[in-house]
Amino acid sequence: MKKVGIMGGTFNPIHYGHLFLAENAMEQLNLDKVLFMPSKNPPHKKKTDLVSDTQRTDMVRLAVQGNQHFEVSTIEYEREGFTYTADTLTRLTNEHPDTEYYFIIGADSLFMMQDWHTPQIIFNLSTILVTGRDHVQENQLDKQLNYLKETYGARIIIFDMPTIEISSAMIRKRIAENKTIRYYVPNEVMNYIVEHRLYETMQED
Repeated sequence: MKKVGIMGGTFNPIHYGHLFLAENAMEQLNLDKVLFMPSKNPPHKKKTDLVSDTQRTDMVRLAVQGNQHFEVSTIEYEREGFTYTADTLTRLTNEHPDTEYYFIIGADSLFMMQDWHTPQIIFNLSTILVTGRDHVQENQLDKQLNYLKETYGARIIIFDMPTIEISSAMIRKRIAENKTIRYYVPNEVMNYIVEHRLYETMQED
């Protein structure tokens, strides 16, 4: 069986924190590759008019092009309406029955998974890879892990990664304030943002 990781998100914009997370997951779990999936219309976030869906996807392509183990998937970008992880995993599993999927998230997302659309399907079709983030206390994390395992039979693996205090919101704010984002994002992404004059005014996601 192939082992494929999934990194989903708005990637608005993608940054080195995303890439570092994917690389660490791939190395520690011996994944064959990691799919980066830009979300077109996630139900839990407001859409921003600052950049188009195509521009966000273009930036992801630029960010991952130098890593042979990273790949962009437009399966969610192409879907009409809301995008749900359960639907994505169902389609991927049907199309690639020879593949095991590993859904990569931060610890903060783990505490919301029971509220996602049909969480049982997500846990049935993937192993959840979790890295500590946002300074989550160990006892709180253990309690949530036990809850998800007992309630859904979830397969969850914690992997180590140094904390990187970079967020897409931080990058958008820096750009709007005319501050540098060098070393926050790959040079190709930075040049794309400058060329297309993205995020020059502030707007909430």
